[in-house]
Amino acid sequence: MELTYTQCDDYFIPDLVLSDTKEYHIGKYGRMRRAYLKDHRPILYTDLIVTEKLFPHLEKIDTACRERLEIIEKSMMQQEGVMEALKAADQMAWVCSMNSIRSRAENIVLTELIYC
Repeated sequence: MELTYTQCDDYFIPDLVLSDTKEYHIGKYGRMRRAYLKDHRPILYTDLIVTEKLFPHLEKIDTACRERLEIIEKSMMQQEGVMEALKAADQMAWVCSMNSIRSRAENIVLTELIYC
């Protein structure tokens, strides 16, 4: 690998260019994973940056989290009987149940995929 440099005043700065120019869409869970890696797994974080695998990894984690969250929520809704009939009959009970389900499902996803 041959590096070229640009002189800026008295300093030589390497001309570094990323080979991967794809635009990645990283959501909430991808950003949470990045923060976790940066704070708690700095060696892995640095390795992913240097090998240009960080953004594909974050996008993959974000997608996996959203898909897993949807599956867990549907399963919990069926187990607890939270359906459209409850929504029509008692909206506040439905909202409370959905908030509880969402919170528990998100905790599962965070434990399984983000903080590992």
